[in-house]
Amino acid sequence: MKITMVGTGYVGLVTGACFSEVGIDVTCVDIDQKKIENLNKGIIPIYEPGLEELVKRNVEKERLHFSTNLSENLDGVNVVFGAVGTPPDEDGSADLKYVIQVAREVGQHMQDYLLMVTKSTVPVGTAEKVRNAIQEELDKRGVKIPFDVASNPEFLKEGAAVEDFLKPDRIVVGVDSEKAQKIMERLYKPFTMNGHPVIFMDIVSAEMTKYAANSMLATKISFINDIANLCEIVGADVNSVRKGIGSDRRIGPYFIYPGAGYGGSCFPKDVKALIKTASLVGYEMDVLKAVENVNERQKSLLFSKAYKYFNGDLKGKTFAIWGLSFKPHTDDMREAPSLVIINKLLEAGAQVKVYDPVAMKEAKRILGDGITFVEDQYETLIDADGLLVITEWPEFKFPNFKVIEKLLKGKVIFDGRNIYDPEELLSLGFDYLGIGRQKLTK
Repeated sequence: MKITMVGTGYVGLVTGACFSEVGIDVTCVDIDQKKIENLNKGIIPIYEPGLEELVKRNVEKERLHFSTNLSENLDGVNVVFGAVGTPPDEDGSADLKYVIQVAREVGQHMQDYLLMVTKSTVPVGTAEKVRNAIQEELDKRGVKIPFDVASNPEFLKEGAAVEDFLKPDRIVVGVDSEKAQKIMERLYKPFTMNGHPVIFMDIVSAEMTKYAANSMLATKISFINDIANLCEIVGADVNSVRKGIGSDRRIGPYFIYPGAGYGGSCFPKDVKALIKTASLVGYEMDVLKAVENVNERQKSLLFSKAYKYFNGDLKGKTFAIWGLSFKPHTDDMREAPSLVIINKLLEAGAQVKVYDPVAMKEAKRILGDGITFVEDQYETLIDADGLLVITEWPEFKFPNFKVIEKLLKGKVIFDGRNIYDPEELLSLGFDYLGIGRQKLTK
């Protein structure tokens, strides 16, 4: 089987590499010449555990190829996947110009039947726009070539994307023809043989499933953050509350960890897009609007704690920050809470020293020279007035508190992910401020 993957971003590269791993001939196409040159050299543009080895292995076995030319990579292809970006417009809607550009180029150059599959996260109704764009180009050429469209949304967690693809919870596919379904069944057979289910449905439902899933997860995060904030006011401990509600099978223990807010490439964008989709058909998503509002407020919470702790005067203070990426095991800084926190600290006249295991390069690109980047987590602590932990990287969970005590001038830790034991820190002479827990000070 032979497929072409258009787009070598996070979704396209992971998907293409994983398909090639099970023996499918894959060509990944991207208009970014430099990115394609680097990929052909084995240089991966994103950090994702296991991806670099996967790409190198399948390039060597000549199952994975990279190109800048889509028209040259349509002959003999069974399936074309569109995995290009759908950035949010100013009104929150998904910008589909790249999706439609791919569809038009396919229509301009295809010679035989193929299945056009949308892998990008797109609003309900996009498949019809893709179908119409392809058909318009075929009509301009005056040719009649049959084709199908399908929707195959991704459900990959950054930091575990390769594992998620190779061992998925489920595979969602939206089709409207028997031929398209049989092609997708054949394509995913290596995965279904291991018991991973493919759920076939109509295309509109598949498009909606992606947005509904991400919006549900975002809702759980904002809900527990709201509960955490209330816990602080009334004197409850959100960790106890979380365990109490998470043991209910109807609720479950997942995605109810309070913190500094969600970020990344999916949740913020997809929640906005679903709200916009609803408004276009005259329906208001009141719950999701609240989810957004809570999340935006939560991103400022750690700064607010520091501001209050120092009685509203942060000018001249220095803060150490551990963790920049929006979550562990990725260098993705999109919509990261750290950006909000750092900018607010700078606006308040504070100085900032930061460390992250993999996101330093991306953070430098975004934040510039206004903060100090260091190569060791403990180096951030030298003469700092406080430590803010924003991303729960494993190496931050069991630090050497004796070293922290020695280096950190101000004995206060703002724990944005509740990874430390407040009583332990208090016994070591630190003031501790977490999320949804009572402030412990000497």
